[in-house]
Amino acid sequence: MRIRQAAAMAILGLAPALTGCLTHTRIVPKTRPADVVLNAELEDLLKQVDVRFNAAQTMNASVEIVATTGGGRQGKETQYPSFSGYIFLRKPQDLRVLLRVPFLGSVALDMVSDGKTWRLWVPRRNLAMTGTSEVTKPSTNGLENLRPAVFFDSLLIHGLGPDQVVSLTQDTRVIANDKNPKDLIEEPDYDLEFLAQPRGQTAHTVRVIHISRANLLPYQQDIYGPDGTVVTRAFYSNYQKFGDTPFPMKIEIRRPQDQYTLTLTLTKLALNQKLEDDQFELRIPDNVPIKKMD
Repeated sequence: MRIRQAAAMAILGLAPALTGCLTHTRIVPKTRPADVVLNAELEDLLKQVDVRFNAAQTMNASVEIVATTGGGRQGKETQYPSFSGYIFLRKPQDLRVLLRVPFLGSVALDMVSDGKTWRLWVPRRNLAMTGTSEVTKPSTNGLENLRPAVFFDSLLIHGLGPDQVVSLTQDTRVIANDKNPKDLIEEPDYDLEFLAQPRGQTAHTVRVIHISRANLLPYQQDIYGPDGTVVTRAFYSNYQKFGDTPFPMKIEIRRPQDQYTLTLTLTKLALNQKLEDDQFELRIPDNVPIKKMD
């Protein structure tokens, strides 16, 4: 017995020499498994995405929007005052975003799009812009690269496209309990990766939808550009049910390449109400020069 103990002590004594350094233990936040973990097959997840997308043909939302610009490249961030306003959406691609100046109530920004072209009017700056839906010549001002598709694709999560393939992977994220921030929970998720049809042995990732296994609802969507960089990250929370349709009442839209973030808080939402054509019309005063954006 003494020989075994002596041998064990000798091995422990050699451990630092064998590893080349002394061990060091540090305290890390303790996590626990999630209380509820739901299971689903790939086909079921795709069907649920399609059902939610098809359930909303129109949207009339009262919103509060906070914009933040800047980041690591500038070495600073600037947060702008909250703007209240409305978002009107009508499939297939009609969109209007109307924001008002805090306290005054006058129009701060008015933007409309039919999916092919868009028009923007900022009265306080006497600024009007128009252009196509795609940014071909990015501006150094990230907000000038804002296009209606950023709102449309973030508000309504599309399912599998006709020329796409999909893969399912699983991961885990650590989140804090809403009631106790020190209670850290390891929550498994499903990740739906949508790819363009492979060309030879290569494929391009188009989007990734991250789905919580606590409720099988999306909590994040990553949208990729043609060069493989993430152009939009949208985060979803505070789901509420409208009929049988769950919808996130808080959506955070991050544009890492343009260095800005838009945080949308929906204060009121009506789905599938009839929206008239004139709700998507924007009249720019005749004496205002219109800047064309590529």
